[in-house]
Amino acid sequence: MRILIANDQHWPMKSGVATAARTLAQGLADAGHTVMVVAPSQRRRGYKQIDENYEITRIRAFGLPFRKNLRVSVTYDREMRRIIDEFEPDVVHVHTQLTVGLGMLRAAVNRGVPVVATNHVMPDNMVKNIKALAPISKPVSYFISEYGSLLYRGASRIVMPTESALKLFNLTRIEAPAVAISNGINLDRFYPAEPSDEIYKKFDIPKDKVIISWIGRVDEEKHLHILVEAMRNLSDRGYDFHGLFVGAGNSSEKLHEMVQGCSLSDKVTFTGLVSDEDLVQLHRVGNIFAVPSPTELQCLAMLEAMACGKPVTAVDAGALGELCVGGETGFLLPVDDVPAMSDALQQYLDSKKLRTTYGKNSAKLARTHDVKTVIPKFVDLYTQVIAENS
Repeated sequence: MRILIANDQHWPMKSGVATAARTLAQGLADAGHTVMVVAPSQRRRGYKQIDENYEITRIRAFGLPFRKNLRVSVTYDREMRRIIDEFEPDVVHVHTQLTVGLGMLRAAVNRGVPVVATNHVMPDNMVKNIKALAPISKPVSYFISEYGSLLYRGASRIVMPTESALKLFNLTRIEAPAVAISNGINLDRFYPAEPSDEIYKKFDIPKDKVIISWIGRVDEEKHLHILVEAMRNLSDRGYDFHGLFVGAGNSSEKLHEMVQGCSLSDKVTFTGLVSDEDLVQLHRVGNIFAVPSPTELQCLAMLEAMACGKPVTAVDAGALGELCVGGETGFLLPVDDVPAMSDALQQYLDSKKLRTTYGKNSAKLARTHDVKTVIPKFVDLYTQVIAENS
């Protein structure tokens, strides 16, 4: 099968969307399919490259001032139609609602190629990253949500990563059936193991402390200030721990300043962006994974941490309740509730047994999201839509 994946956020960009699309592309190629990803150029001009086992066609792009790690492609319908004509895909899988996704969906429909469309992004993620829209965030969020629904009218199937995600979007006006299929993670990379001694040295992380970690974008909509405030409470209560923030984003500077203002500088490490190899090791370094973000349609970073055997704590919003199961894999908390976050983390700090029990349960749940299980589900879906459109 020849599969074309269109994605505005792709490796080496660090985001859940980029990770999901790359994992899918690699998994499909490993299963014997021919895969091409169309994504923004990391330079101004277009070019082609090979990422391990599949090809990427890069479209000329420019950066955005409010989202430094996101590049927007300058696409034209004729350019997308040319790519389809040359690659001759059996199916197109669109992952984003920006220029690459929009352009490729239009081109595929024009050429009579069946389309599967996945949405990874909640409207609030887009709005809260554009500070100028803050005063009108609610109507803009509604508009983007409606816009996304209209976009997917050209698709044969709509895919969301979780059942919860299906319920969050207005898909009633779309004729195409909507299904939930996990983004999946590579359990050959993420599994319980001792971290290397070198990773502690590289990022100056203490080995004798319980590590509370966040791995992901450090952006405004992630509500990481809630986690910092909870850490301040724990410090005031006399608890000995270390905070670990892995990633970068538009809230990095503000979060650094907040940590300093809370007198937590000696208790917190910021790594910035890290390599794929270091990412795995840092997941293993953490003892507790905390998610204060209310805008997650799945949260691959939490799933990766769980696969590494880590207990979690998360807010009861989006799709997080499907992974953070209260009383089994972690604590599910109200959104923006600093006392609740503080108390949940304190319970972990008080009990190594609790961390171990929830960590084992986390690893067990994560195994149900193995990419080797997910890939056949996508292949079956592609086969169905190809047959329906033949």
